[in-house]
Amino acid sequence: MSSLTDRYVAATLRTVPAPRRAELAEELRASIADMIDDRTTGGQDHAAAEREVLTEMGRPEQLAARYSDRTLQLIGPRYYLLWWQVLRTMLTYIPAAVGVITGLVTATVGDEPGRAIGAAISVAFQTAVQVAFWVTLSFAVLERTRAPLGLPEWTVDQLPEETGDRQIGQPDSVASVVFLLGTVAAIVWQHFQHWIGDGTRLPVLDPALWSFWLPALIVVLLATVGLEVAKYRARRWTWPLVAVNALLNLAFAAPVVWLLLTDRMLNPELVDRFTWLRDGGADDVARIAAVVTVVIAVWDVVDSAVKARRAAR
Repeated sequence: MSSLTDRYVAATLRTVPAPRRAELAEELRASIADMIDDRTTGGQDHAAAEREVLTEMGRPEQLAARYSDRTLQLIGPRYYLLWWQVLRTMLTYIPAAVGVITGLVTATVGDEPGRAIGAAISVAFQTAVQVAFWVTLSFAVLERTRAPLGLPEWTVDQLPEETGDRQIGQPDSVASVVFLLGTVAAIVWQHFQHWIGDGTRLPVLDPALWSFWLPALIVVLLATVGLEVAKYRARRWTWPLVAVNALLNLAFAAPVVWLLLTDRMLNPELVDRFTWLRDGGADDVARIAAVVTVVIAVWDVVDSAVKARRAAR
C-alpha cells in the first residue's frame, strides 16, 4: 500500500503537463514533508499529521489546476468539479442508450426501418445537447444562488490507489471479459431461446453456421478472454500481446465480414419473415455490420499498438 503522500502526489500530477511533473513532484513532496515535520516536532503522531496536512491542502485536482495555471471555472469555481463529473457521467451513458432504443423502435415498429440508424444518431445527438444544456443550467443556478448541496468535505480517503507502472486497470479488464463472455452467451442464446411472433423458434443467425463458423468464432472470443487475463497480469500492453491481439481481431473480423457480405450470416427464414429485409434491408444490415466490425477491429489494434509504444517509452 502506498503512503497517502505518494497517492496525493500521483493524483495531483495526473493532469499536470508531463515536462513539469518531475520538478513539481520534488517540490510538492518537500512542502508536504516540511509541514508534517512542523507538526511532528510538536509531538503529533506522523500518520495523523500527514492526514491533516493533505486534507488542508485540498483536492488534488484543484492543486494541479493552480500548478498548470488552469481555471476550474465555467459557471463558477464552487461546483465546477462536481458539474464536470456529473456531465461526463451522463453523457457517457444516456445519449447512447436513448439512441439505441430509438433505433430499435424505428427498425421494428415504424414503417421505414431503413431510417433506424439515422434516427438513432439524430436522437442521440439531440439528447446529448439537452443533457449538457440542462445540467449546466442547473449548476449555474446553484452557483449563482450559492445553494448548499450538503456534500461531504473532501478527505484523503477519497484518493485513488497508486497503480505504479500498471497501464491495464482491473475495472477495464473485468468489463472486457464480461463483454466477451456476454457475446458468447448471446450467440448461444439467440439459437436456443429467440422466439418470434407466433412462438416459432427463429434464430437470428443461420443455424447452418453451427457446423463450423459459430463454434470457431466462440473459440476466438474465448481466446480473447485469455488475452485479457494475460494483458492484466503483464500490467501493460507489450508488442507480443499486440501481435496476438491483431491475430485474434483478424480471426474474428475476417470470417464475420465474409459471412455478412456473402449473405450467409442471417437466418434465411428470418429474412423471409420480414418484408423490409426481403426488399433489400438484409443487404443494408450486412453492409453496415461489416463496416462496424472492421472499424472496431482496426481501432482495437491501433489502440493497443499506441499503448504498447507509450509503455515502451
